[in-house]
This record gives sequence, C-alpha cells and structure tokens, in this order.
Amino acid sequence: MRPKELIQQWVTLFNQGNADALAELYHTDAINHQVANEPVVGKAAIKEMFAQEFATAEMTCVVENLFEDGEWAILEWKDPLGLRGCGFFQVTDGKIKLQRGYWDKLSFLRMHGLPIPAE
Repeated sequence: MRPKELIQQWVTLFNQGNADALAELYHTDAINHQVANEPVVGKAAIKEMFAQEFATAEMTCVVENLFEDGEWAILEWKDPLGLRGCGFFQVTDGKIKLQRGYWDKLSFLRMHGLPIPAE
C-alpha cells in the first residue's frame, strides 16, 4: 500500500476512534512523536496512547492536503473546532515506522476544556 493510501485509511480509523485498528497500521517498533509530547515507542504503547486520547476528547481529522514523497506521506489537517496541524508519516513495508505531528497543545486543551499543566 502506498503511503498516501495508508494515511487515508489512518484518517478513517482515527475518525472512528478505533485505537485497535489504528495500532495495526504501525510497525511493532514504530515511533509516534507528537512534538508537543514525549515520543511514544512501540505499537502497544501507540495503541494505548490513542485509547487514552479518544477517551479524553472527541477528535476529528479533516484532511486539507495529503501529499506523498517516496516513503513519506504528509498530512495537513484541521478539526471542526478550528485547530490545525500537520503530520509526517514514514511508511516502510506497508506500515508506519515513524510519525511526527505538529499542532498547538495549549489551543487543543482549551478547546476541549481540559486542564492546562503547570509549568
């Protein structure tokens, strides 16, 4: 599966809040680094991260742009509340090996009425 096709599937599963199926798109030793947070390493930990996030806030990924360059897919997204961000996905052997995401964590927390951590 080409990187762009895999990320289209990722968006569908993300919008369904399906942590189990999302985790299956990752290599066993994959890294998901949302740069506002510490990197999450390994498929099991990534699954748990998604499960916790879906339990914490209702999230929707609306694709604005989706590009492919070699083994990389680049996703520019927004959500219905106005948050915007982008993600970079390295896809090898049909699975996500590395994901980096860029978004404004403070805006996300405020939009969802979540506690803002003390510095």
